[in-house]
Amino acid sequence: MDGRAELRIHFGAAPGVGKTYAMLTEAHRRAERGTDVVVGLVETHGRARTAALLDGLEQVPRRRVRHRGVELTELDLDAVLARRPEVVVVDELAHTNAPGSRNAHRWQDVDELLDAGISVLSTVNVQHLESLNDVVETITGVRQQETVPDEVVRRAEQVELADITPEALRRRMAHGNVYPADRVDAALSNYFRAGNLTALRELALLWLADQVDVALRRHRAEQRITRTWETRERVVVAVTGGAESGTLIRRGGRIAARTGAGLRVVHVLRGDGLAGTSAGGLARVRRLAEAVGASFHTVVGDDVPTALLEFARGADATQLVVGTSRRSRWARLFSEGIGAGVVRESGGIDVHMVNHDVGGRWFARDPDRNPLPWPRRLWGWALAVALPAGVTAAASLLEPGLSADVIGYFLVTVLVALVGGVAPALTAALLSGGLLNFFLTPPRYTLAVSDPANVVALVAMIAVGLLVAVLVARAARLAERAADARTEATLLTSYARTVLTHPDPLPRLLAKFVENFGLASAALVERDGERWQRVAAHGEPSGSESDVDIEVADDVHLVLSRPDGRPLPATDRAVLEGAAGQALVALRQQRMAVEAAEAQRLADASRLRTALLSAVGHDLRTPLASIKASVSSLRAEDLRLSARDTAELLAGVEESADRLTGLVDNLLDSSRLATGAIAPHLAPVGYDEVVGAALAGLDGAEHVAVDADESLPPVLADAGLLERVVANVVQNALRYGRPAGGRVVVRASAHAERVELRVVDRGPGLPGGTAERVFAPFERLGDRGARGDAGAPGVGLGLNVAHGFMTAMGGGIAAEDTPGGGLTIVLSLPAVLGAGGQR
Repeated sequence: MDGRAELRIHFGAAPGVGKTYAMLTEAHRRAERGTDVVVGLVETHGRARTAALLDGLEQVPRRRVRHRGVELTELDLDAVLARRPEVVVVDELAHTNAPGSRNAHRWQDVDELLDAGISVLSTVNVQHLESLNDVVETITGVRQQETVPDEVVRRAEQVELADITPEALRRRMAHGNVYPADRVDAALSNYFRAGNLTALRELALLWLADQVDVALRRHRAEQRITRTWETRERVVVAVTGGAESGTLIRRGGRIAARTGAGLRVVHVLRGDGLAGTSAGGLARVRRLAEAVGASFHTVVGDDVPTALLEFARGADATQLVVGTSRRSRWARLFSEGIGAGVVRESGGIDVHMVNHDVGGRWFARDPDRNPLPWPRRLWGWALAVALPAGVTAAASLLEPGLSADVIGYFLVTVLVALVGGVAPALTAALLSGGLLNFFLTPPRYTLAVSDPANVVALVAMIAVGLLVAVLVARAARLAERAADARTEATLLTSYARTVLTHPDPLPRLLAKFVENFGLASAALVERDGERWQRVAAHGEPSGSESDVDIEVADDVHLVLSRPDGRPLPATDRAVLEGAAGQALVALRQQRMAVEAAEAQRLADASRLRTALLSAVGHDLRTPLASIKASVSSLRAEDLRLSARDTAELLAGVEESADRLTGLVDNLLDSSRLATGAIAPHLAPVGYDEVVGAALAGLDGAEHVAVDADESLPPVLADAGLLERVVANVVQNALRYGRPAGGRVVVRASAHAERVELRVVDRGPGLPGGTAERVFAPFERLGDRGARGDAGAPGVGLGLNVAHGFMTAMGGGIAAEDTPGGGLTIVLSLPAVLGAGGQR
């Protein structure tokens, strides 16, 4: 047998529904058909009828495992693999194997069997699915410790539901067919309550239905089937984000509730981005959709009916809810509207056309009806009167012929349409036709028309004027929308850039709102219990903080006020509703930064505390132990010490005390640096003076070679702090970087406007990539001395304190590799140039 075999799972809502019984019955059916079937492991739980089904089936002996003095039995995976049947029965797929088993879980054993080409029959209860584990705990109050990943069950070729009603299962329990008699009462009053079983059964049915739905979708995709199959009711509600959206969603929710259907709400966004609803309107629609249990989706498409139907077919929708057209009846003479297009192309999807308060009316007013500016429209009206009169006068004087007259009036109508739009063009066409008919068309000076061709010319003139005017109005409308969209995109880009790049974006963002929209003030307020509190503001808002606001989130509003006290225009409000999201992002980013800084501070404090306890604990014990041993020896009455021995013991006490003093000094300096309590007093000072003072009280100073010319310019520093820096750096070099018999070199030199002091050693140097870490607190890289003595004294604070002091004085400190091996610490401070200590 080659390749992965098949897995069949018997799935149930609770113990006792008959999964194992159905699995063994299937095993008998396969065995009777000549299939080689063995039982790897079956748990009968003392159920006689289940145990009886094991008769006649070959059973592989179980593997015995002892754990904490208890003998356990598990599936003998190796024995089943060696037996290599066609089908093996393995009960309880979610079981956790005993410690010491090859795999931690039984489903991993089953994976090995399947990979070996052995088909498996198994069982799973809904409470053991990983994705539903917490839901089951909420229902039953019992958390299942053994779970199986959902993907393992989904990979099964067959999942068969073992179903039984809660009442029947409780009767089976009461008859002792599931648990022993002494456990029945407790089970019926706890886990197996009727309500629990009903909820678990619903979970099992819904989970299995979803898997069937996934399989059906996969089949339809593989077979390229686009026609809707009404296997399950699904309702899709199409919304625009306008005022009628709430009516449509509620109606769709009622339809879905009556049929038990799934509900989805979809908004089609025009691909050109020139038409659509506001972000605030969509946010309200999204919240309403979630309130009725629907999922909200946004799709992009230039042809709204086509995009809507493609989404509905992709979701296998059986019913589609759309609103009646908001277009006026006059407008629908030229375009049928979205609803009519959806009905015509819907195919097998039932379409519900829902009336609403903003549906089309005879005289519905289009807010974009007159997109041209007033000056242009006034010029159009003027030209509509003047140009036909001018053409009439010219034709009367020149008498070019009727055809030329008609062409002239055509040009007048087109020109007026281009300038003034529909109404002036219609006026010009009617006036031109009347003038042409009265003054230039035989019989003249009457409204009668003797030639039918002249009637056609008049009608064509009016039609051309209207068509050109409609095209001009549409172009102007699209141009206006494009300009608005471009402006909105520019503003939103600016706001997003502010959020991403400004260190404190929220005040700057509100300032931009005030500047861009001519506001008196803008404030972001947040609900704190029953009250609103101001988070950030630019300007001083007038009135109550809830008078004028834009809803950014359920508990966050943007409060705006204008200098004239009037409400914000609807167009500005629509843009600000989208921009308000950036304010919310800035607020959350600001709070996340504070939380991150606090978390980082706590982490640093914890790390420093741990390092301090570790390092100080070690380095305090050594000198204290030395002092204790020396003092004990000195005080011992039975111990005769020579004067030399006494002097050595006292010298050891003094040396250990000096080490403790240095440790405490560094700890205090580190604490001062951490709290920002360092206030350096800067004055000109020479490196030669500082180095001499630092070496004066330093052990091992005889191993230091100094090359600091007195002619070098002084540096601007705090003499006391700089002395501590030099002492710490030199002491670190003597302790860790001086080979046996070697020396540490301290060399000063001037470079441009700075003077550098280099402390050079010939020790082992630093591991690659650790130069920056050498100045971190409690860092002792390698933790070995120059001569290999592990545990060299010091807690790793010397260089950290030096780094802090140099930073406080405006200087720099860096670590470099010494050519030929070793470490060089470079101190850099600004030089004081000129007389009088002026730089």
